[in-house]
Amino acid sequence: MNSERPPVGIKDVARHANVSIGTVSNVLNRPEVVSEDRRRRVMQVIQELGYVRNDVARQLKAGRSRALGLVMQDSTNPFYNDIALGAETAAEKRGLAMITGNAGLSPKRENVYLDLFEEQRVRGVLFTPQTQELGRIDALRSRGTPVVLVDEHAPPSRYCSLAVDDVEGGRMAVEHLLDGGARRIAFVGGPTSLHQVVDRRAGAERAVGAVPGASLTVVETAALTVLEGRGAGEQIASLPAAKRPEAVFAANDLVALGLMQAFMFNRRLRVPEDIALIGYDDIDFATSAISALSSIRQPARLMGRTAVELLEDEIADPEHQHRHVSFQPELVVRDSTRSSS
Repeated sequence: MNSERPPVGIKDVARHANVSIGTVSNVLNRPEVVSEDRRRRVMQVIQELGYVRNDVARQLKAGRSRALGLVMQDSTNPFYNDIALGAETAAEKRGLAMITGNAGLSPKRENVYLDLFEEQRVRGVLFTPQTQELGRIDALRSRGTPVVLVDEHAPPSRYCSLAVDDVEGGRMAVEHLLDGGARRIAFVGGPTSLHQVVDRRAGAERAVGAVPGASLTVVETAALTVLEGRGAGEQIASLPAAKRPEAVFAANDLVALGLMQAFMFNRRLRVPEDIALIGYDDIDFATSAISALSSIRQPARLMGRTAVELLEDEIADPEHQHRHVSFQPELVVRDSTRSSS
């Protein structure tokens, strides 16, 4: 025998409060049109009965929920978590919820979350894509779900998007190493399917190309992780001192932290005395490294907040014009390149 009681419905609340269903609905959705006495009575009954509103039914009627979806590229990277925090702050101020899905660098999981968010009729989607293939997003938008691309340069004719100028960031990082006297420089990062890696390397090449006698060695990794950085660090540290890079630019801070582990703990190389090191993103862990990590800062939380603003503008304004917002990177100098500054 099933002893569970059926869920309390809006009709039950109306009957116990001796008001119409419409009055209960107004108390929940437009309380300003209901007298204070009736509001108090209805809310008391709601509390006594344990009524929970059925948002699914309300969403079906309204067409959209009060939730935004965020598909992040990789939640193990603190940079994307900071973007999510910024987006959540902006959503909360607008009375919205943020539902986050971690693609985990898997295009398959990416599509699973996009399908789920569409089924849930989210108000809009913030998306950090892994490739330039955006056919799935085109289909999503054609069925009425607005999308803003985050950490991506997209044609304004198709989408709103925002990103940091990674070419400039790469140039700034390597120019800083060159200014410190380094001429043999390594760039560590990958895979090259990530446009962020390609752009940061392009900036590094631009900086090296402007200085006679400077050279750039590329060490590609399979992912932007601490483990991959550690492996690349072992490879670099095993080179004879005369051929070893004098400085390394890592495509993100996680890779840089792995490099530092290999250099300082496994190979007993001093950072920055034996080899200077700079990362990218300026995550919180950068300041906690044994040699505080120099980095290129991206305004991750501001990016998240701006993404929500772009999305809400598209939803609210029939005359909305898509646009791309470009953020400028910032050089943050710490101990890992201090002797090179």
